[in-house]
Amino acid sequence: MARPPADPARRRERAHRVLDAAAGLIVRWGYDKTTIEDVARAAGVAKGTIYLHWKTRELLFATLLRRERVESLREVRQAAPRTLHDLVRLMATELQRRPLMRAALLGDSGVLGRLARIKSARAPDPLQIDGLERFFAELAEHGAVRADLTVAEHVSVLTSALFGFLTSERLTPYRLAPERTAELLADTVHRTLEAGGDLPGQAAEAVARAVTGYVEHTLALAESKLDAALEGHLP
Repeated sequence: MARPPADPARRRERAHRVLDAAAGLIVRWGYDKTTIEDVARAAGVAKGTIYLHWKTRELLFATLLRRERVESLREVRQAAPRTLHDLVRLMATELQRRPLMRAALLGDSGVLGRLARIKSARAPDPLQIDGLERFFAELAEHGAVRADLTVAEHVSVLTSALFGFLTSERLTPYRLAPERTAELLADTVHRTLEAGGDLPGQAAEAVARAVTGYVEHTLALAESKLDAALEGHLP
């Protein structure tokens, strides 16, 4: 059996090469039809080499989904959103433009197969919920969101709107352009949750910092999970 590279950087590079190969295959054939042998062949490594990184096929593809999340959040950070409206629009755009994240969101068993069922059975991450709660509490402190709603209500409305808009194609015959869906979702969240009107300069800057802080918190959480998954450890 092949040995892992002694250099951690080389080991990490090889893991990402395997993930790149797996991503192309799962989008083309679906999870259930993609074997470790297929991935090894596409990545140019031995089958045993993959098992040095991940003990099972499920761990390999779960790591791929975690990497997609990290990459999407890095794109959101790069765009530097300053308001809740900006943040929702950018996150919705990223979710829709990435085939694997879109499949995970829709529970598309044609792409993710058994992995979609495993993912849907997992409980919400309390750290993610905690981050959202603290984010909305900050927005409320600076007068950016409606004061007549509790933090729990803000979180519930946001998540309901996000998943409702992005999964509605399962229930309707309509297929809106991804950019239009993202804009309509962001506008709905703005009209439903944001306080309305222009904020004073200092408050606007504080809101922008809160948005940046939320993105950084969420990205750091996603990166820590990816780091663990790259070593073959998933909770």
